[in-house]
Amino acid sequence: MKKYTILIFLLLLITLSSTAQNKSKKPDMPWDNGKLKVSDNKRYLQHENGTPFFWLGETAWLLPSRSNREEVDYFMNATKNNGYNVVQISVLHTVSAINAYGDWALPDGFDFRNIDKRGEYNYWQHVDYIVERARQSGIYIGIVCVWGTPVQQKQMTVEDARKYGKFLAERYKKYPNIVWLIGGDIRGDVEPEVWQALATTIRGMDPDHLMTFHPRGRTISSTWFNNEPWLDFNMFQSGHRRYNQRNGDGDYPIEENTEEDNWRFAGRSLAVSPLKPVIDGEPSYEDIPHGLHDVNERRWQAEDVRRYAYWSVFAGSFGHTYGHNSTMQMLRPGYQPSFGAEKPWWEAVNDPGCREMKYLKNLILAFPFFERIPDQSVIVGANGLQYERVIATRGNDYILVYNYTNRKVEIDMTKISGAKKKAWWYSPVNGSVEYIGEFGNGRQVFAHDSEYRAGNDRVLIITDADTSYVEENLMTVNSQQ
Repeated sequence: MKKYTILIFLLLLITLSSTAQNKSKKPDMPWDNGKLKVSDNKRYLQHENGTPFFWLGETAWLLPSRSNREEVDYFMNATKNNGYNVVQISVLHTVSAINAYGDWALPDGFDFRNIDKRGEYNYWQHVDYIVERARQSGIYIGIVCVWGTPVQQKQMTVEDARKYGKFLAERYKKYPNIVWLIGGDIRGDVEPEVWQALATTIRGMDPDHLMTFHPRGRTISSTWFNNEPWLDFNMFQSGHRRYNQRNGDGDYPIEENTEEDNWRFAGRSLAVSPLKPVIDGEPSYEDIPHGLHDVNERRWQAEDVRRYAYWSVFAGSFGHTYGHNSTMQMLRPGYQPSFGAEKPWWEAVNDPGCREMKYLKNLILAFPFFERIPDQSVIVGANGLQYERVIATRGNDYILVYNYTNRKVEIDMTKISGAKKKAWWYSPVNGSVEYIGEFGNGRQVFAHDSEYRAGNDRVLIITDADTSYVEENLMTVNSQQ
């Protein structure tokens, strides 16, 4: 009897230990936390179990048409190592799209009944491979269904859009790592019936994946589709122009000399009712000419892509998408480069701006996520214009301030809880944290003891002295990378 009691006791201990380990074990993949959804406050994305999702996107529009399987493997590994959790691709960049294996996307037009033939590895099976390979890496795929140009050229009718949407939804709704991007660098009032047919067809067959619209430069999806039930969150494309650069592609529906102020788009979108989350889905790409079209122009650098990222997120965006001139077109020897791109994409994924984006994600996830709001009242006195603009965001007991030029800035620390405050400098370049000191409540002037210049950017972190977000979260995760 005693042996039997001991055996039961040991089995109970093993069961309790196993249960505790299962509870403490983190999910292997993001979607193990449940599907993505809009947060209750309509500002962010989260998983069904409440886990925050900070969208950090990499742009690889031509991955389906310009990559083989080995290159997909390399790209996904590099993208995961760089901290990205979303890749934006264009699966039908042209109606006559053909991939690296010589397979056509639409061999029978928009008739997909015989698209998969026994023994063939076709265009869409290669797209399947990309989605599956991303799934194995814990990465979401933002699928631009068709680029705007062929639609604008009337190469897709409303009926074509319905057939195509049905094909896409049936093929990809089974994957947990899909986000639908209707549009593709186009205004929503260009062939709107086609976009509506595509979106409503996919949503009717796949209600479980989020959907948005990827618009033309300097425009926001909320302009046309904010009231549409299929639009879960808004996307804007701040574009590739510098201040006062009026020439180039597309329309110019923004204020004078504000071309680089992507923070304006975030605020504008969040002011529209009904409130929906917003993101900059295409800011200036690293190593692309200012304004795109003149290859002799200056190129956007790492400091520029950092500025776009922090400005947008601190102004209220729920994440950010980065891009590189070479990677977005998957440039490699044998392909004609666009926009003056020079290096192959496998070198571009090691460029500074590409590797530095993860420090923004680490920063935001180190603090209470859903309570964070943009709050410029934290900054005392007049703010600067253009590169002098300082952007602030805060929660109940923390403040984050992005300063691109390292100019002196006065902060009202009474905006958060705590009789005493602690402050740090955070580097967007390498994620390092530098302790400043402890302060009483009130106003305090801050400036890093390095030079004043554009691109000498830092984030000022201020917390209630009783918190330990920086020590327990931020320092830990950055030390592991």
